[in-house]
Formats: sequence, structure tokens, C-alpha cells
Amino acid sequence: MQKRERIQSGNTFDITAKTILGLEELLAEEIRNAGGSQTEVIHRGVKFKGSKEVLYACNYTCRTALRFLKPQWEFSASSDTELYNRCLKLPWDMLMGLENTFAIDGAVFNSGITHSMYAALKTKDAIADFFRNKYGRRPSVNTDNPDIRFNVHINRNHCTISLDSSGSSLHLRGYKVSPGNAPLSEVLASGLIMLSGWDGETTFVDPMCGSGTLLTEAAMITCKVPAGYFRKSFGFEGWKDFDPALWRSVKEKADGKRCDATARIIGGDKSSLAMRSTRKNVSSTGLDKFISLHPTAFEKLERPEGPVHILLNPPYGERIKTDDIIALYKQIGDTLKQNYQDAEAWIISGDMKAVKFVGLRPSKKIRIFNGPIECRFMKYELYAGSKKAKKSEL
Repeated sequence: MQKRERIQSGNTFDITAKTILGLEELLAEEIRNAGGSQTEVIHRGVKFKGSKEVLYACNYTCRTALRFLKPQWEFSASSDTELYNRCLKLPWDMLMGLENTFAIDGAVFNSGITHSMYAALKTKDAIADFFRNKYGRRPSVNTDNPDIRFNVHINRNHCTISLDSSGSSLHLRGYKVSPGNAPLSEVLASGLIMLSGWDGETTFVDPMCGSGTLLTEAAMITCKVPAGYFRKSFGFEGWKDFDPALWRSVKEKADGKRCDATARIIGGDKSSLAMRSTRKNVSSTGLDKFISLHPTAFEKLERPEGPVHILLNPPYGERIKTDDIIALYKQIGDTLKQNYQDAEAWIISGDMKAVKFVGLRPSKKIRIFNGPIECRFMKYELYAGSKKAKKSEL
């Protein structure tokens, strides 16, 4: 059995960040900007090294992270019995006390242990029995808001047990008071904006804004509001070695960069219900003064003056049903061609058939997932006249 809390120079240690498939490189760059070192991109994540200060900063500032894990132990376990026996011997009281509540998330791949929830259950049993054997009683489980959250990851019978420094998933920013119907993840929204290359200064338009996630994340980016600014808590605040003074310092440093918006942000939606959700969500951030909302369909939305950066998340026919999705995508294409010449538009869609009816050739396609739905994030460069004619002018 190998203890993984390898202390490096400057008290750095191993950290694993989790994200959405397609956002790994963006997250690696954010981690480096927060002070992380030796970054290694992995499937749906990034491994790196950092200090306690870096871990706090990553949780608070990284927009494309779902959670940050601090590995503690790793060992081999090919069955549920072996997993239980191995876990029973670990010094859990180094990380938590009887007064602490705890929860466990499990992830199992290519293992003799076939179910993630069962792996979590056996680990929970081992923790409970460890404390009962040593202290005569056990700490309580709280799956909703635990003091300590553990992560059990098993791949090809290799088990890694980590402390979850984030607690609840970091996509739960804390500002979405009215999620609406099929809301876009805050992490995915930020990732899409960053993948699109928006400079934070060009007018940003989301004409199908739903519950306003893209608008809010764009406002947070241009106003340099930290990703975790509106969250009430993080997992590391319940750890035995939590440093309140360091945490205050990290927040003050990040909060000191906040500023007014340097770009116009415009949202529209023909659904009155969606607009009500958007208004509630952006108002909860205090950034509503930088966001202009228009309760109208895309084709009726007045184009703002100057350069425009459009980002669209239309229905895919998966979670939101529409009467005629082909007609909808045709309307999107017609509106872009007629009203948004000399602009840049990005569309995310999980309906590869419908998106062809936009009638424009994408200059870039990026594979990405929206929850379980495999999508394409496509860039359209819009010109007055043909693309060939535009290039000949240059």
C-alpha cells in the first residue's frame, strides 16, 4: 500500500482536477495561471502539483473545473471484499473525526468491482467499522452537505482514494436561483465562451439565452469575477488542516481584480418563462447592469452596432422538444446570413442532422459533451458576399 501524500519542495502535493470532455486544455491553462505546476492532461481532467494556496486558488478561480481531488492512498483491489479490507486498515482519523459527517463518491472502470455505488458503499462501511473498532462509535453520513467528501476511483483494480477539496461540483456556482428548463452547466458555458476565443471586449450576443447561463458567465469573465465568488462553501473548509487566513488572502487577491464590464452583453429569448429565469439569475449576481435583455425571437432581435460575437445553444431535440427542429435551424441560418454579416457565430448542438440545415459551412468543429449528449461546437464566419470575395479584399 502506497501513501500518496508526497510532500514536495514548498509543501506541494499531487492534485487531480476533473472537467468536461473537450475542456482539458483550457483547464490546464487555468491551473497554470493559478500557480499549478507539472500539468498533465488526462481524459476529462488534469493532473498537476500545487501547494495549499494553489489548491484554494484553483477552486476559487478556475472556470472549467468540476472538482479538485487530493489523492491520499492508492492500492490494488480486485473485489469488494479486498476493497473493504484494504480500506479498513487506513488511518481515517488522520483526515476526520467522530464529529465530522462524510460522504463518498465512487468511479469504477475495467474492474472486478463492477458498480461505482457499490464501491462507495463498501468504502463507507470500512470507514464506519474503522471508527467503531477504535472509538466505539462511528461518524455520520451526510450525502447532501458533508464536512468531508471522499472520492474512490478504481481503474483496472487500481484504487485511489482522494479527499475532494471542492465539495459539491464546481459547476454549482451559487447564482442560479431559477434554473429553468434543461439549463446549461456553468462549467460548460464558461468553457464554450473560452473555446470560442471571445476577447471580453467585443459585443457578446446570446439570442436563445434560456436561463441566462452563457450571459452570466460572459459577464463574470469580462468583469473578472472569480468562478467561485457566489459559492457559500468549499470542501477543504472542513479539513483538519484548513487555513482560514490563507483562504481569506486567496479570495482577497482574486476579488481585487474585479472590474466593470468592458463589453456589451446582450441576450434574447422568445420564451417569457426563459426570460423570467434569466432576469432572476443575472440579478442574483449584481451583474444585471451589464446585461441587456430582450424578450424576442432571434430573427426579430435588433443587431447591435459594431463587431459582434454570437454564441447559440439551440434545442437539440433531446431535453427540450420543439415542433419542427429542422425549421428552427433553417431560421437560425437565415437570420445569421441576413442580419449578422461580418460577424462571428458559434453554435453548440447535439443534433448533427438538424445542424446541417443552418446552411452555412463551419470553419471549425470541436467535439464536446453536454451532460451525456455528444455535441459539436461549430464556428461560422459570416461575410457580406462570398467568402472568396472577402479573402480577395485582404
